[in-house]
Amino acid sequence: MRALEEDFAGRVVAWQRRHGRRHLPWQDQRDPYRVWLSEIMLQQTQVATVLDYYPRFLQRFPDVAALAAASLDEVLGLWSGLGYYSRARNLHRCAVEVVTRFGGRFPDSAEQLQSLPGIGRSTAAAIAAFCFGERAAILDGNVKRVLSRTLGYGADLSVAAHERSLWGLAEELLPRARLEEAMPSYTQGLMDLGATVCQARSPDCAACPVTELCEARREGRPEAYPVKTRKLRRSSESLWLLWASDRAGSVWLEQRPTPGVWAGLYCLPLFDSRAALEAALPEGQQAALEDLEGFKHVLTHKDLHLHPVRVRLGSRALAGRPGAWFTAEQWPALGLPAPVRRLLLPD
Repeated sequence: MRALEEDFAGRVVAWQRRHGRRHLPWQDQRDPYRVWLSEIMLQQTQVATVLDYYPRFLQRFPDVAALAAASLDEVLGLWSGLGYYSRARNLHRCAVEVVTRFGGRFPDSAEQLQSLPGIGRSTAAAIAAFCFGERAAILDGNVKRVLSRTLGYGADLSVAAHERSLWGLAEELLPRARLEEAMPSYTQGLMDLGATVCQARSPDCAACPVTELCEARREGRPEAYPVKTRKLRRSSESLWLLWASDRAGSVWLEQRPTPGVWAGLYCLPLFDSRAALEAALPEGQQAALEDLEGFKHVLTHKDLHLHPVRVRLGSRALAGRPGAWFTAEQWPALGLPAPVRRLLLPD
């Protein structure tokens, strides 16, 4: 195993320095704030999408102190459309803790980084490896694929004990010398391999620097790895959205409760049925309702079937509900769920 460790790490480092990605704005960074921000944004989100949001965040919040000083509403507003909004809430909480607990400086070890909100083991390792040269192993989805194929690790990763075993193997494969230089290149190299070469379908084994070490290639079945049998059950739900506007064109929005779907975001009022939506309106307004074409919005584990219903109301018509009228000038800065943003602010 020791020979494999040295050969594997050396090949990944050398390949990354010659062929790794260079165009991403968060690469070649030693600033923990920028690395952390990119790592959180990239969780379950495509690089192309993050490339739009990352510079806007840095422009508004150039450092962790600026982010900590902002309101959560402002952070959610800038995050709006990126999805998985718990990330934005944890991002803000984490910034506040970095300022209050660590004097505005990110801790320099993976162990301490994991004590912060929203930073798990792999994210902490990435920050520690990139910024401080710590010998810490990442294990995101792409890296699981690279390592399980290389090692021929066929245990079911939906079992927690098997994933912990792969963590242990990942740590054994880490570089052992010149860590300040090697760990950033090695960590980025694993990410790049998974994203560009060792892809889930049709991996380019001929371009892979560790192809000669790869058990899955030797077996002729790289796509059999990683093994994960437990499938998440998808559910579906139908919701009716009350799109109420007043004579001035303002729209009634309500902040969603926490926890729950779109927690903390400003949303058109949601109802489980059209009858419930009608019952929320003053007497005599039901005849003015206009049903728009419904559409499906896909969440991680659930399909939402959304049915917008428009109506023009007086400014006091919804006074008993926990919301407010917001003008068109205010909408872009609000934290809006993606489907509501598409309704109010179409491209």
